[in-house]
Order: sequence, then structure tokens, then C-alpha cells
Amino acid sequence: MNQEQIIQYGDELYRALRQREPLAPLTRRAADISIDDAYHISLHLLDRRLADGERVIGKKIGLTSKAVQSMLKVDQPDFGFLTDAMVYSQGQEVPISQQLIQPRAEGEIAFILKRDLMGPGVTAADVLAATECVLPCFEVVDSRIEHWQINIQDTIADNASCGVFVLGDTAVSPRKLDLATCGMVVEKNGAIISTGAGAAALGSPVNCVAWLANTLGQRGIGLKAGEVILSGALVPLEPVRAGDHMTVSVGGIGSASVRFS
Repeated sequence: MNQEQIIQYGDELYRALRQREPLAPLTRRAADISIDDAYHISLHLLDRRLADGERVIGKKIGLTSKAVQSMLKVDQPDFGFLTDAMVYSQGQEVPISQQLIQPRAEGEIAFILKRDLMGPGVTAADVLAATECVLPCFEVVDSRIEHWQINIQDTIADNASCGVFVLGDTAVSPRKLDLATCGMVVEKNGAIISTGAGAAALGSPVNCVAWLANTLGQRGIGLKAGEVILSGALVPLEPVRAGDHMTVSVGGIGSASVRFS
């Protein structure tokens, strides 16, 4: 794929994001699109957002659990970038009906870094040493690809289908927990809809962050002190709409709740 095509598809995704109008899958129109091409498209999309005044405040890992991979028919993790326009705090109402197209919420564990991490060679122990705290969170993913008809290249190009995220207000040191065995319970409108454990995401959320640091390191990109790192879903994605209320509880950490409008 040449640079002109990369810019074209990045611009199309940017317009879809701003106008809330989904696109036909990129892989349907460009059968030769590679994963590397898709990441270059995502970086152009990010450049358009930064030109609007947004700033990068972290990164996200997607497609870490077998449940989500099976749901979306993909077979490997991916990554995207978080900006300050995406973040909401506990108790804030999230206006998905005004901002997103086809949102789905997933419970995750967020990491806040206190020092930089730069791959390759980052280990789980390095991640723990570099982490200030972990928090319960919701990522509300959204696809600019119509009907979520995505291959891995489509979601990568679309900034790993990132929409917005909501951070809980309880934070603990990851060195006091076994993040592989911590349990997660997700409720929607007062009913439990899913449960999971840390091991669902590459064996542990810590492994996910190590994977991210090493994968980004291959592209000369590091994880920075102060950044938020979303470590991937531990439960299946759940479609949401205005009026829904959700809570995620993580053993040993706490809970986060969100109301959608």
C-alpha cells in the first residue's frame, strides 16, 4: 500500500469519527492491506486528532482475551492511542449517543505508569516496577467500520476501535495483588452479565502491558511515565445505549461505574 492510500484511508476514518458515519471495511476495498499498513493508517488518523488539539495521554491494548477475539473473529492483540478527549472519570455521564456510533463496553484494569517503559526486552517484573497503581475501568470501544465487520487490519487502522474510557476512583499498587487471579464482575442495569479473571488476558494484565511495551518498542515508541495503559478486556464486549448503567468490580482493587446518555 502506498503513502497516498494510507493518507486516504486515515482521512476517511477521521471523517467517520467526526461525522459518526461508518465506513465499509477497508479490507473489502484493499485486499492487500497489511498489518503494517494498518498501523500507518492509524498513525495518520492520530495525527489528524492531534492537529485538532487533542494530546496523547496513554495507550490501549485490544483483543487480548479469547472471548473478544472469538467475538470479532481475530486472532492476535493490537494497540491504539488514548487522548485527553477520550477520558471520563467515575460519576461522569458519558454521552455516547452524541459521540460514538456503535459502542460496546468492556471491563478492564488500567495501569498508571510512574516511569518509562521501552521495549524490546520488557518483562512482567519490569512492568510491575514501572507501575504507580492500577484502577478498575471501562473501555467503551466503537468501530468506524459498519456493523463491526472487521478483520484485524480494519480494527488496527481504526485506532484499535477505541472510543472512550472511564477510570474508577480506587487505585492500588499492583505489587500487592495477583493480577492473574483477580476476579471481575460486570453488571448492566442492575443485573450481572459477565464474570472474568485476570488470566483471561494473555495470562495476566501484566503480560499484556509487557507485550505492548515490546511491540511498540519495535516501532520506536515507548510507554511514558504518567500515561494510562488499558490492559485489555477480561470479559466479553457488551453493546450499550443511552440510559444504560454499568458497574465493574475487580477483586482487590475496587469498582467503577458509568451511566450512558
